[in-house]
Amino acid sequence: MRTSTNPLTTVRNLGILAHVDAGKTTVTERILYTTGTTYKRGEVHDGTTVTDFDPQERDRGITIFAAAVSCSWDGHRINLIDTPGHVDFADEVERSLRVLDGAVAVFDAVAGVEPQSESVWRQADRHGVPRIAFVNKMDRAGADLDTAVASIRERLHPVPLVTQLPIGTEDGFTGVVDLLRMRALVWADGADTPEEGPVPAALSEEAARRRRLLEEAVAERHPAALEEFCDRETLTAATLAAALRDLTRTGDGVVVLCGSAYRNRGVEPLLDAVVAYLPSPLDVPPVRGTHNGADEERPADPAAPMAALAFKVNATPTGRLTYLRVYSGTIEKGDTVRDAGTGRTERVGRLLRVRADRHDPLERAVAGDIVAVIGLKGARAGSTLCAPDAPLVLEPPGVAEPVVHVAVEARRATDTDRLASALARLTEEDPSLAVRTDPETGQTVLSGMGELHLEVAVERVRREHGLEVTVGRPSVAYRETVGAGVTGFVHRHVKQDGGAGQFAHIVLDVEPREEGGFEFRSTVVGGRVPQEFARAVEAGCRDALTEGPLGGHPVTGLRVTLTDGQTHVKDSSDTAFRTAGRFGLRDALRASRMVLLEPVVEVTVTVPEDAVGGVLGDLAARRGRVTGSETRGGAAVVTATVPLAELFGYATRLRSRTQGRGTFTARPTGYAPAPAEAPAR
Repeated sequence: MRTSTNPLTTVRNLGILAHVDAGKTTVTERILYTTGTTYKRGEVHDGTTVTDFDPQERDRGITIFAAAVSCSWDGHRINLIDTPGHVDFADEVERSLRVLDGAVAVFDAVAGVEPQSESVWRQADRHGVPRIAFVNKMDRAGADLDTAVASIRERLHPVPLVTQLPIGTEDGFTGVVDLLRMRALVWADGADTPEEGPVPAALSEEAARRRRLLEEAVAERHPAALEEFCDRETLTAATLAAALRDLTRTGDGVVVLCGSAYRNRGVEPLLDAVVAYLPSPLDVPPVRGTHNGADEERPADPAAPMAALAFKVNATPTGRLTYLRVYSGTIEKGDTVRDAGTGRTERVGRLLRVRADRHDPLERAVAGDIVAVIGLKGARAGSTLCAPDAPLVLEPPGVAEPVVHVAVEARRATDTDRLASALARLTEEDPSLAVRTDPETGQTVLSGMGELHLEVAVERVRREHGLEVTVGRPSVAYRETVGAGVTGFVHRHVKQDGGAGQFAHIVLDVEPREEGGFEFRSTVVGGRVPQEFARAVEAGCRDALTEGPLGGHPVTGLRVTLTDGQTHVKDSSDTAFRTAGRFGLRDALRASRMVLLEPVVEVTVTVPEDAVGGVLGDLAARRGRVTGSETRGGAAVVTATVPLAELFGYATRLRSRTQGRGTFTARPTGYAPAPAEAPAR
C-alpha cells in the first residue's frame, strides 16, 4: 500500500495546453510568480516571459518551442511544460504529452473551444493524459463561463465538473466562489493573494444551486459519492474532493476552474487543483517497454533499474542539452547510461533542474523527475536511456509526416557545408523537420509541418549560424513518356578517322509501355546483330533515357525493339553499337509524339462537415480529381488525386478555409500527363 511518506506522491508533471493566444504562457508566468520561482511578472507583449525565451518567440509573441520549468507549491514539486499552441508546432506538443502525467487545458472565456484546442485535446486523449480545464480571460468583454463550458461539452465531449462561480463579470471580475468549501476568494486590485470570505449574499442562491448540480454530476459517476449522496442527500467537501480526484484521473470527468491570469486572479486555486486532482508518478501505470521482443514493466521506484526517455534535444554551439523524463530508477552525475536503441553507452556529464533557459545543478534525479542532461552525444528525441545491465526500449513519441517543403541554398557557395551542418542540427532538435537532397534537381529540400514551421527553421539558420540563405519552392520532378512511337527507325553510326573505325547499323521500333518503366527486346534473326552487340544497343538506349526531347527530363514508359541491323567485319564493336543505341533512340524519341508527365499524389483531407463545399472547390481549382468521400465521427474525409505542383501552399490554404480544423496527408501515387501549359523545364 502506498503511503504519503513516498516523496513521489508530491511530484506533479504537467503540461499547459491550448489554442494559440488563449493565455498558456501567461498562465505559466503567473504560476512561476505565485510559487515564488520568479519575482517579477513576465509579459508576452513585453517579451519578458521566462518560457518564451527564444528571440523568435518574443518577436512573434507566440510559443514555438516547448519549455520546461520547475516550481514548488504547498510542499509539492511541479514540473511544468509550456507547449506551443500553433498547429504548425503540434509535434512539440506530441513529444511533451508523451512524458507528462497530467495537463491543464486553457480556454479563452470569450472564444471557448478553438480549433487548436480540439487538436491538443485529442492528442491528450490518445496519450490518456488526465486534464483539468482553466477558463482564462474572465475579465474580457464578452467573457462567459457557462458559454465556454458549453463549448467544452459540445466540441470535446468530456463531462465538465465546474467547481467555481465567478464573482463579477468582464471588467468587474474580482474573484471566484469555491463551490467545494462554499467560500469566496477575492483579489483586490494589485493584490497578489486573495482574501477569503463568505459567499456574497447576491450569489448565495446561485452558488447553492451550482453546488447541488456539481454534487449530482459527481454522484452519478462515482460509486462512493453516490452512496453518501443517497444516505445524506449531500456530499461533504472531503468526499467531493476525493471523487473529483478519482474522476479526473480516470478521465470520467474534467474539473473546470476560471480566472484571469493576466490580472493574477485564479492562479492559487488552479495550483491547489493541480496538487489535489492531477496524478503523481505513482498514480499512473508503470511504464512499459520491450526487451528482446518481450514486454516489460518498470515501476516508478528510485530503487528499480534506471529507464528514462529523451523527449527534447537542444543542440547549441557549446554542447547538447538533452531533456529526460526518468520513469524508474536513479540517475546521477557521472553515471554511464545505455542508449537502448543504438546499444551505445554514454556518460552523464551534468544533471540540471530546468527553468526554461536557466538551470540549477543536481547531483541525482529519480523516478518521476523531468531534468536536463549535459554530456550525451548521440541521444535523440525518442531515445531510451537505461542502466547498462538492464536494457529496455520505451515507445518513442510519434513523429508526424512533414507536409510542406521548401528548397534552401546558401547564397555563397563557400557556405554550403555550413548550411548542411546547420540543417543537420535543426533536424536533430526537431524530428518533425526533414532534410533531403533531390536526386534529380540537386536541391536541398527542407520539409516541415507548415509554412510557419519552415519560416521559423530558416530564420534560426540565419540568426544562430549567421548564414545568408535563399529559400524557394522546390522544382517538380517531371518525366517524359511516349504518346505515339515510331516503327522501322533507322540509325547508322559510322566513324572513320584513321585506324580501326566504328560501324553500327540498327533499326528500332519505339512504342508506349502502359506499365511504365523501360523494356528492351531484340527480334533480329539470322545473326545480323550478334547477341553481345544487342546488349550494347540496350545499354546505349538506357543512356538515352536520362534526357528526353521535351525538356531534358528522364524518360519512362516505353518499349524499344531492335528489329534489324548490320555489322562490319572489322569496324563493329560494343562501343559502336552502344553509341548507335544512345543516339538512335534519342533521334527516335524526337520523331515520336512525346508526353510530359507530372508527379501526382493521393490526398486525404479531413475537415468539419460544414467546410466540405469549400474544400471540394479548392481541390477542383488545383486540378484535383475526387475519388471518395465519407463521414467519420462528425468529420468529412475526402480523398482526391492532385498534381504535386498544385499542393504548394495547400496546408496554409486548408487551415484558413477550415479555421485550422482541417488536416491532410499526401501519398505519392506516380505520374500523370501534365496539361499543355505545364513548363517544359
